[in-house]
Amino acid sequence: MRGFCQIEGKMGNAKSRSGQNACSQFLPEERAEIDRLFDALSSGKHSSNTPHRSFSLQALQSHIGEALPPEMVTRLYDGMQRVNLTGTAKGPSEGVSQEQFTVSMSHLLKGNSEEKSLIILKMISATEGPVKAREVLKFTEDLVGSVVHVLDHRQQLRGWTQKKAPGCPPRVQVLAAQLFSEMKLQEGEKLLGPQQLDCDCDRAMIEDWVFRTPHVAMFLSVVIHRGFLLLCSSLNLSALLPERLVDQGREFESILDVLSVIYLNSHLPREQRHRWHLLFSSELHGHSFAQLCGLITQRGPCVMLLEDHDGHVFGGFASCSWEVKPQFQGDDRCFLFSISPSMAVYTCTGYNDHYMYLNHRQQTIPNGLGMGGQHNYFGLWIDVDFGKGHSKAKPTCTTYNSPQLSAKENFRFEKLEVWAVGDPPESQLAKSKKSILDVDPEAQILLESCGRSCHSQGLREVPEDDE
Repeated sequence: MRGFCQIEGKMGNAKSRSGQNACSQFLPEERAEIDRLFDALSSGKHSSNTPHRSFSLQALQSHIGEALPPEMVTRLYDGMQRVNLTGTAKGPSEGVSQEQFTVSMSHLLKGNSEEKSLIILKMISATEGPVKAREVLKFTEDLVGSVVHVLDHRQQLRGWTQKKAPGCPPRVQVLAAQLFSEMKLQEGEKLLGPQQLDCDCDRAMIEDWVFRTPHVAMFLSVVIHRGFLLLCSSLNLSALLPERLVDQGREFESILDVLSVIYLNSHLPREQRHRWHLLFSSELHGHSFAQLCGLITQRGPCVMLLEDHDGHVFGGFASCSWEVKPQFQGDDRCFLFSISPSMAVYTCTGYNDHYMYLNHRQQTIPNGLGMGGQHNYFGLWIDVDFGKGHSKAKPTCTTYNSPQLSAKENFRFEKLEVWAVGDPPESQLAKSKKSILDVDPEAQILLESCGRSCHSQGLREVPEDDE
């Protein structure tokens, strides 16, 4: 069979132009792959027997199998079947034509926010015109759930798991609610309360939502690429979900699940999204503030998070290496965040530069780790008395405009994690190559004062200091 784009010119009028525009979005090898997939879908026992080849919902379900949840397969099929290429009224279609399939793939994978919103509306409802906000929320929940489902099915979670926190709303619903909260009414107000779920959402609102909420387009592309196994080389999963690294091969269950990581990772600088390396976990390294300081300093940018005794999960991103010193540190790339009971990121206000603070063994100023606010009134504070902290905001943190992140202003916790993000800093790589005698000159002096000779002193070269 000749490719769809080769024969499209014979169809004429607007129908031809729609198909040609869709085809022009793809490279020749991409068009060939799309044609092969349509041939596979339309040639089986579930294909249509009409003169114009098409495929049925059953054919699509059979091809995808268990890679996607059934409700998402149905949504995708409905979205494609409802594409009206002529602009004139038409009766019920017996299947998805090659033209509808190609145009749908073009809009979903290569289209702008206007084109994506067209297919999304058709995936939500068969009727023309506005849809209810609750219908958009349900679509968002199905979309978020499908991403975890397909990555798990294709064994591409990159070391992360789909954690189910007891007593808390499923993370699928939490992330879907966060994405849906970006939807704006025509007056510019956000859809915040349950009383607004019956509001109408027209195409302009959906288009604006897709434009301002990049997760929607990204999640749709993951569902298509990994669910259909189509144009997989064009999907860079490392930009979506970082590789999870834990030293010593020890079993370790993170507070985070795959959706939490995807959400937080999208707010990091691009060069730091491909890898997360565990530096500290209270589960593995104990409840020791001194141990925490020793393991996280001079390790580059990192994400810190904890879970309080009431089940709230929250933390902060440190854009620079932590240092133990009495001054504030960091820059305006730092942020605070919440994961449970809701997902949100709180960025710098510019009011002050109290981004990061880490101090230990001082008598006159607070000892602990803090982010935002001021001494004794931090947006996030981990006390030197490990297991205690506070999150103070009346009404919000001055540095990050964050609300109280914990269930109680003064909280207690048992679980704390710190993850280095991106590649390790050059200073850390150089440090790992040095002898303990180079890293800690006091150790060499101590040996010599005890009458111990340094037998390796004349047998090795001291690495050059990069600092």
